[in-house]
Amino acid sequence: GDLDKVVNLLLSLSGRLARVETALGSLGPHAPTEDKVALREKQRLLAAQLEDAKELKEHMGRREEAVGAMVARYLPAEHLQDYQHFIKMKSALIAEQRELEEKIKLGQEQLRCLHESL
Repeated sequence: GDLDKVVNLLLSLSGRLARVETALGSLGPHAPTEDKVALREKQRLLAAQLEDAKELKEHMGRREEAVGAMVARYLPAEHLQDYQHFIKMKSALIAEQRELEEKIKLGQEQLRCLHESL
C-alpha cells in the first residue's frame, strides 16, 4: 500500500512540475512579473517536494530490502521469486495505470471539446 502511495506521489509531483515548467516556458517576454514570480515559486516548491518524495522512495527501498530479507527466510525459493517479481512489477504497473488514466482524461477532454465545437 505504501508503495502505491509513494509512486503515485512521485508521478503526481513530477507531472505538476512539468506543467509549471511548460507554463513558465510559454510565458512571453511581456508577461506580468507577478505571473513569472508565482510560477517560479511554485516550481521551487514542487521541486523541493519532489526531492522529499524521492527520499521517501529511497527509504521505502531500504525497508523493502529488509522485508525481502525477512520474507526470504520463510518462503521457498519458488515463492520468493514470485514475491520479488511482484514487487518489481508493481511500481511499473502503477506508473502505466496512471499514464493510461491521463490518456483517457485527455481523450475525454478532446471529445468534449469536439462536441462543443459542433
